[in-house]
Amino acid sequence: MTAIPPTTSGFSAFGLEPFPSVQPGDDLPSAITDALSRTGTELLDGDVVVVASKVVSIAEKRYVALADVTPFAEAMALSARTGKPATVVQLILDHSTDYFLATERGPIIAWHTLGHQLTSAGIDRAGTEGAWLLPEDPDASARALRDALIAHSGANVAVVIADSDGRADRRGATCISIGAAGVAPLRLSEDGGKQQEETFTDMIAAAAGIILGQRGRGVPVVILRGIGYAPSDVGVASMLHRTPTR
Repeated sequence: MTAIPPTTSGFSAFGLEPFPSVQPGDDLPSAITDALSRTGTELLDGDVVVVASKVVSIAEKRYVALADVTPFAEAMALSARTGKPATVVQLILDHSTDYFLATERGPIIAWHTLGHQLTSAGIDRAGTEGAWLLPEDPDASARALRDALIAHSGANVAVVIADSDGRADRRGATCISIGAAGVAPLRLSEDGGKQQEETFTDMIAAAAGIILGQRGRGVPVVILRGIGYAPSDVGVASMLHRTPTR
């Protein structure tokens, strides 16, 4: 049974900035703890640290050079239909189990092998020559970050990994959670005998996305303070309808 967490009557959110540019292979936990020290930011018990998935992917070296990708017939046909480069389409197919087009010309909505339904299977273009894949195991990445932050600060914090994603029924993008540690991904609301499960870590990601989504600022880490939540390490994968096939 999903736990009913403490009530939230208000919370604050702030970006951890300035934040260094993350390079492939960098120690992301150290980059975050260094930024905390440089900015004089003290983590408190109950804080939720939201991290953009792209910096996790960069640190985990999830880069693919498009020159190394060979598009096959299905990717070529989808490319002609959507206008998306055939090599990128092939990556989408390689990292998904199923897909559909939101409109006649896209975008491509894919069921990622991790179990998420994502625009373009979460593939993030890196200029014209490459692309970033999602972290291999976002929940494990969140746990590693959470453990490092607790060891650094002594504060009992949670971590959510957020990814920018579109919806099939509308233009634009929002933020969803793809990994979590220390916070239950589902929240149970109850009123008058009626109960409703809510995708709580998605709400957390969306709140942080107001700051994360400001392009060009270079703020990939946001701290939310004052949110009541049920502690858990079951991860975002536990609330997905589809079992990961990685």
